[in-house]
Amino acid sequence: MLTSWRQLSRRLPIVTRQQSTDLPDLALLVLSPYFVQSSGTGLSHTDAKRRMEEDFRRNAERPLFAELAASAPEDLPHVYSSSTGQGNILSQSGKKFILPVETTRHVESYYEEIVVPPAKKVPPRATERLIPVDELDDLAKRSFPGYSSLNRMQSIIYPTAYGSNENMLGKTDVAMLTILRVLNQHRTQSKLESLPASIRREDFKIIYVAPMKALAAEIVRKFAKRLQWLGIRVRELTGDMQLTKGEIAETQIIVTTPEKWDVVTRKPTGEGEIASKLKLLIIDEVHLLNEERGAVIETIVARTLRQVESSQSVIRIVGLSATLPNYIDVADFLSVSRQTGLFYFDSSFRPVPLEQHFIGVKGKPGSLQSKMNLDLVTFEKVSELVRAGHQVMVFVHARKETVKAALALREAASKEDMLDNFSCQDHPNYGHFRHELSASRNKEMKQLFDDGFGIHHAGMLRADRNMMEKMFNARAIKVLCCTATLAWGVNLPAHAVVIKGTQVYDDSKGSFVDLSILDVLQVFGRAGRPGLETSGEGYICTTDDKLQHYLDAVTSQNPIESQFVKGMVDAMNAEVSLGTVATVHDAVRWLGYTYLFVRMRKAPLMYGIPYDYVQNDPLLNSKRDRLVLAAAASLVEARMIDHDKDSGSFTITDLGRIAAKYYIRHRSIEIFNRELRTQMTEADVLSMVSLSTEFDQVQVRENETKELAQLLDLAPCSVKVGKVNVLLQGYISWALVEDFALISDMHYVAQNAGRIIRALLEIAISKKWANTSAVLMGMSKAIEKHLWPFEQPLKQFNLKQSVFYELGRWADDYPVSELVQMSPAELGDLVHLNPIHGQAILNAAKQFPAIQVSYSLRPLGSDVLRINTCVRSAFTWSSKHGSVEPFWLWVEDHEGKVILQLSHLLLRPSTDVLDVTFLISIPDGQIPPFVIIRSVFERWMGAEDEVKVSFDDLVMPVRPNCHTPRLNLPFLSHSTLQDNVFFGELFAAKLRNLNAIQTQAFWSTVNTSSNALICAPTGSGKSTLGHILTCQTLARIPMQGYVLIVAPRRSIVMEWMSDLRGVLAAMGFSMSVVTGSSTLAPARRKEIRLTTSAHLLAALSEKDLAQSYPGLQLVILENLEQLDPYYELAVSSLRRTLQTQPTRVVGFSASLNDSADLATWLDVAPSAFHSFQPSDREQSLNVVAHTFAIPHSAALFKAMARPASATILSIGPGPAIVFVPSRSQCSSVALDLIVNCTLETGSETGYLSPDVSPEFLQPYLHRLRDRGLSDFLSKGVGLFHPDLHKQDRATILELYAERIIRVLVVAREACWTLPVRAAAVVVMGTQYFTVDEDGARRQLREYTLEELVHMQGRAVRHGDMGHFHLFCQAEDKDTYMRFLEGGLPLESRLLGSDQLRQWYKHHRERGHIRNKQEGVQALSWTFLARRAVSNPTYYDCKGTRDECLSRIVDELDGWFDRG
Repeated sequence: MLTSWRQLSRRLPIVTRQQSTDLPDLALLVLSPYFVQSSGTGLSHTDAKRRMEEDFRRNAERPLFAELAASAPEDLPHVYSSSTGQGNILSQSGKKFILPVETTRHVESYYEEIVVPPAKKVPPRATERLIPVDELDDLAKRSFPGYSSLNRMQSIIYPTAYGSNENMLGKTDVAMLTILRVLNQHRTQSKLESLPASIRREDFKIIYVAPMKALAAEIVRKFAKRLQWLGIRVRELTGDMQLTKGEIAETQIIVTTPEKWDVVTRKPTGEGEIASKLKLLIIDEVHLLNEERGAVIETIVARTLRQVESSQSVIRIVGLSATLPNYIDVADFLSVSRQTGLFYFDSSFRPVPLEQHFIGVKGKPGSLQSKMNLDLVTFEKVSELVRAGHQVMVFVHARKETVKAALALREAASKEDMLDNFSCQDHPNYGHFRHELSASRNKEMKQLFDDGFGIHHAGMLRADRNMMEKMFNARAIKVLCCTATLAWGVNLPAHAVVIKGTQVYDDSKGSFVDLSILDVLQVFGRAGRPGLETSGEGYICTTDDKLQHYLDAVTSQNPIESQFVKGMVDAMNAEVSLGTVATVHDAVRWLGYTYLFVRMRKAPLMYGIPYDYVQNDPLLNSKRDRLVLAAAASLVEARMIDHDKDSGSFTITDLGRIAAKYYIRHRSIEIFNRELRTQMTEADVLSMVSLSTEFDQVQVRENETKELAQLLDLAPCSVKVGKVNVLLQGYISWALVEDFALISDMHYVAQNAGRIIRALLEIAISKKWANTSAVLMGMSKAIEKHLWPFEQPLKQFNLKQSVFYELGRWADDYPVSELVQMSPAELGDLVHLNPIHGQAILNAAKQFPAIQVSYSLRPLGSDVLRINTCVRSAFTWSSKHGSVEPFWLWVEDHEGKVILQLSHLLLRPSTDVLDVTFLISIPDGQIPPFVIIRSVFERWMGAEDEVKVSFDDLVMPVRPNCHTPRLNLPFLSHSTLQDNVFFGELFAAKLRNLNAIQTQAFWSTVNTSSNALICAPTGSGKSTLGHILTCQTLARIPMQGYVLIVAPRRSIVMEWMSDLRGVLAAMGFSMSVVTGSSTLAPARRKEIRLTTSAHLLAALSEKDLAQSYPGLQLVILENLEQLDPYYELAVSSLRRTLQTQPTRVVGFSASLNDSADLATWLDVAPSAFHSFQPSDREQSLNVVAHTFAIPHSAALFKAMARPASATILSIGPGPAIVFVPSRSQCSSVALDLIVNCTLETGSETGYLSPDVSPEFLQPYLHRLRDRGLSDFLSKGVGLFHPDLHKQDRATILELYAERIIRVLVVAREACWTLPVRAAAVVVMGTQYFTVDEDGARRQLREYTLEELVHMQGRAVRHGDMGHFHLFCQAEDKDTYMRFLEGGLPLESRLLGSDQLRQWYKHHRERGHIRNKQEGVQALSWTFLARRAVSNPTYYDCKGTRDECLSRIVDELDGWFDRG
């Protein structure tokens, strides 16, 4: 406490009223009652002194405790500060922290200077000791080579950093120790392995978020060198860099920037999968929260904290920072424990104490006077330092300025006759260095060296920069003028650093901005030479209007505030896109993880919140709610999300998803909504991109107008919007630009325009705009290749300029496809060059990507056409193509406006053929004249082609009119089975009444002898009718006989076995699965034989075509909608042999779109033909289609996980089945479902019933062969796919049947063997990949419609509502819904099949088919013969049926003759 005027006057200089505004707030508080008034009235100096002493005496006489004491400050054990209390002292206003008391201020005629002294050292505590390296374990010990002990700061943080997983806030020393902690936790316990070999590198990832790209490279080098002995890989991931899957897999530490990590974690796959293995997130320079980029740091921290909460994973967060004013707030934001993880070290812990000088030069900013004063003060300070024997680094902010600054200093020294002070000619190695410089071509560097000056910037040759660094380090240079790259990238300290000026050109803003505090701190960090000097000095010379700004920021006077509100709208869109925010409630919770929330509670007035508001609502729920709703309203207006105000749910739109993926601002999306059209030119695209808000700061400066006018004259496209458009066209055209700021602007514009155009391309594709998509593809490649779409595409190859010139002159109108057909000589003649040049052109033309496209038309009904497309590679693969060549293939309408369907494909060197299927609608039978198949390669300008698909000969089938109306009949009971009372009683246990469809079809199916066909929805009881018919038939025959059940799959056969086993045993009938000769052998008793269509065909092939089969009473054909070549040939052959005997044939099928030909083929009587539509299903089934515009990828399944989980939770406690494309995706989808369930419900047990205890599950889990299933089952999710052990499948089905687990994730290929149903069935995607046996060909396939109908049937439950949710591509929705609601198409698959060829060959060889006529006669029994008449285009059939069959026989004979 100050007790006398003398003590006060020592600390605070006496000031006038005018000067008082510059004093710290505490000084104003003390002196304000005693100031001399500027008007001359008030107290004199003597009176003021007397009054102050009286006040001090009165205060000393007051009681020590006049009222209740305020609560004591929180004890923070790891705060080390030389100032009073915990950390810095707040001013009376509470808005800023005060400067150290010894701070002085000097005012000169042309500048003002504030000097902040070094902080006093914090004395060691009694508990402190330096930890010897010998006490560390092997991993830590060997990571500190050359150290005898950890330094003081490392010793303080070591127990927490290396001995725990606590989140931490501290200095840079924390980073390495926490990294070593992760490595130590991921080691095997084997003592036989060496230490590096014991690290499980594939189990973890460490992310280091550096503030700048330049620093990222330095950190990569530092960590790579430090951890090289452990074999740890460190990689940089910044800017437009991408890491391949292989690179990600082999990298353990990734150094990135906040913006890049935000982009990466927005991706659910690829680079985004890094987050799933993340164990440590280090955020360097966390005080950037106070700057515009701080919103990004808040976003990534909030996302990480929510990931930790939702996935229950352990991700350690470590914040590194310079001295923070309100470090407690930042610690709370990072979820750092104040008692164990918060480490605060003030500036006294610097290796070398730093004296800071803040200089504000007078004069209007930017004026000549201000610049002159800046030069004067810079020279004054540099000369003082040099005269004192110190080295100085002068930092400027442009490469050219380094030379200018050095020359200005040399000239000023010469005028003042002080050059001898700067000269280093007496240095012992001066001659040696002078000789080294003679090899350099940098004239300025040579000239300046003679007088003791040096220059350094990124534009210099690496050898020259190394030379400057070596000379400065050897003290052969006294003053080094450099740019900030030296501070970031090279550890080259000096006694003093001087920052000359604080105006820096920012290409992202297109203007000069203030030098960032981060740069200032980095430069000041170079002041002082550890181990060589005991002090350092840092000078920042700025304009007087910026003096207070830098003083406050560098000395941490102002609390760090949140900047999140500015970026909240776009950040929330990213979370909605990622699926982590799905409702208003989610968004409010998400805001609770931000630094904004921490500061709103701590300093509500700063954010417009009254104090009483906080008292009434301590968690600020209402405020957060308003912020969320305001952000949601902005996103809805931009059409980026849909907001259901009743439920509060958010749904991402294609626009929102694309904006999040490409980091596009919502304000830009609003502009694109206005400007993007179905038909656009290149000029339109350039104008639209130029309007993007990403370029708002790119403004025209006076000194640029002449050069911009020159660029405008060269622009090939008309310019509607100014500077950005001109620069972008100049960039594409390789235009030369001289002004350095304009060069920066051009690269900034090009870099961002490329990203924006890629986003616009996805938007256009999602809207199915053919013309705009093609134009945007061209412009995207134009920016990437510096090549206009109208230029010669062979410019993408390394040919001579003379060749390009002659190509443009003589062959500009020749497409590459024509050039590739010529010989070298012809090409040489064409371009007026020799054959050698012609060969070079030919080689390039052959390597230019091209494909050959063939197609066939396959109508699937009266209004749906399938176009089967075959794509063949038609170019020579070379190293220029890399490992893959991606391209788009789409079908567009005849006007070229609308994309009807599209596919994104990959060509590989081993690719021979790609098969692609397109389904397009032909509404109301209005056949267009043609459509166009367009191909566009992604990476090659001009590599595109189109194929016209004529519909002149297209014949679409007539609209069917064969569906049976479902009658409103009273349901028949089991008593209807009157032929056998015992038989009726047996079925009474299975059903009480027949349903509507069974009732309507019962009489003609069971009580007549004519052939019958029942087509009805899945789950409508068709098989039950078959069971009744089978038993009734056997019961009615007097002696031996058999019924043959034929099914396309063994799983269906086994299902029949399971259903009939009990009934048949009670009735005394036998049942068996048959193959080979026993399939059609005479029966010795009453029996049921079950077989597959393939086995039946094999059995029939061994028989004579005219042979009869006595005892065969009934043939039941199950699941005829799955009619494949085996099935069709088996049924055709059987029907042909049964034409002379009274065997009855009854077929069952799912609902078909057109079943008339199937009935005719089976010779079904009209009275026994029942064809019901899917809508006739008696059970309630809610069918919903969800569309997605994301191509088939892991990203698609991440996007589907949230709505799938919401669907499961929406049905209450009912069971659910989730179908995924392959067994490899079961685990990842199950994990995503569990994470989303946890996010939605907050439950740690996932989908497991809350009344199921872990102890109850243990007996089941112990039975598992695959222990990895336990984690899923304990969360209520089971997996079901063919690779599971039989015992595990049985255990999972048992748990599901008993309702212990709720969710089954089932692989597509297992859908036929799945024996259970569910309240909800979710089909996650309708595409899957197939891979050839040699792995060379990877093909994307569509689910068959039969598979989808079968999956849908799993949601049909008797007596309960079912829900079927189909997640599919947007363009496929209408087709799928058309067939799910209207019935499946059924066509013959015989034509061109191997089965038909083998069948024909077999019968030719056995003499069953001896000539062409017999071949035609044999085929006339097939379903193909019927459909060739009804749907001739599908089978390329022209003429009559017999003519078509004759052509097929000719092809088969030709194949047979060729052997």
